[in-house]
Amino acid sequence: MTDQGGVHDEHPFEAPEDQRDPARRLRGRLAAPVTVITAGEGDHRTGLTVSSLVVAEGEPSRIYFLLGSTTDLFYGLEETGTFVVHVLEDGDQAIADVFAGLRPSPGGRFADVNVEQSEWGPVLTDVKTRAYCTFEGGDEETFFIVAEGTVDKIELSDIDDPLVYFRGRYRGLS
Repeated sequence: MTDQGGVHDEHPFEAPEDQRDPARRLRGRLAAPVTVITAGEGDHRTGLTVSSLVVAEGEPSRIYFLLGSTTDLFYGLEETGTFVVHVLEDGDQAIADVFAGLRPSPGGRFADVNVEQSEWGPVLTDVKTRAYCTFEGGDEETFFIVAEGTVDKIELSDIDDPLVYFRGRYRGLS
């Protein structure tokens, strides 16, 4: 899945600039990593594109991210207590769109990706940089849950051009 096109050239539901939330506009001016977080197994596996994510070094290292309290991913985290964070590269825009629910994927979000099951959840095998985590819970803040996980295991690859989200669009750094 390396298709760089999308379903729309412009966001069909985007509010006029003068009606947009200033905090959301500020957040849009911060380059953010594009990740896919997966959890569950079998018919209960789920995944979501997440850009509001930070890694805190330490013993143990932790990952914090924002997600909606009504998302399938949040329910999956509560049910299984584990998840996998996949760090996307430029060229993975189609994967990001599918897991964000912006691109159709007949057969479900996992239909067009290579996936293996791990004890932490589904692993997108073509995405080589990932962290396997234990879900520690989440605090509800405004419209989102601030989810926390401890990092149990990390697999790294050389990423020359990570996929970032900036001002409402995916971009590579080069």
